[in-house]
Parts: sequence; C-alpha cells; structure tokens
Amino acid sequence: MTTIVTQAKKITESKPFYALTGAGDFAVEKARAYASTVQDRAETVARELPEKARGYADAAATQINRLYDDLATRGRKVVSRVSGEAALELTEVSETAEPAIAAEVTSGTTTGKRTTGGRTRATTANRG
Repeated sequence: MTTIVTQAKKITESKPFYALTGAGDFAVEKARAYASTVQDRAETVARELPEKARGYADAAATQINRLYDDLATRGRKVVSRVSGEAALELTEVSETAEPAIAAEVTSGTTTGKRTTGGRTRATTANRG
C-alpha cells in the first residue's frame, strides 16, 4: 500500500499538475494586470469626469438658452401679429360703430348698452 506522501509526491511531480499550476499562475497574473488597468482607467475617468460634466452642462445650457431665445422671438411675433390684428379690428369696429351710435342718439333711440359712467358702449357680433 502506498502512503499519502508517496501519492502526493507522484501528483506534484507529474506534468499535468505543473500545467494546472502554471495555468492558475497565468490566470492570477492576467487578473492582476486587468485589475491594474481597470484601476488606472477608473482614476483617469475620475479625474476627467468633472471636466466632461462641465462640458456637457455648458453644452446643455447653450442649447437651452438658444431654445429660450427662439421661443421668445416666436412669442414676440405672435403677440405682434395678434395685437396688430386686434388693433386693426378695433379700428374697424370704432369706424363702423361711431356713426351708428351718433345717428341713434340724434334720433332718440339707442341700442347700445349703458355703462355706469352714463356712456353708451356699442357691441359687435363675434366674427369667425
């Protein structure tokens, strides 16, 4: 019967044992190199991150400001167009309403509505 020491000596002196040990050592070496590479990369990213974040934030702020300016310009055009149309409409209403009210007041019949100040206010139908 062979002893455990003899069996261990046979195993440790065999080529498969050395191959397996070499493979394990190779794996540990590669894992350490990879860990070192990952750690270096993580440190680089950590150093560059504030600069990149600032760059992204600046780019986003620029786009938001451009959009804000575009919306303000668009809104200004809409208000100008609408207020211009409203002013034109008021002019048309006042031109057509004043002679009618003056004619009605002189004839003694008014169809306008009285305001609290005693003035007559003309009303117009909504034009679509």
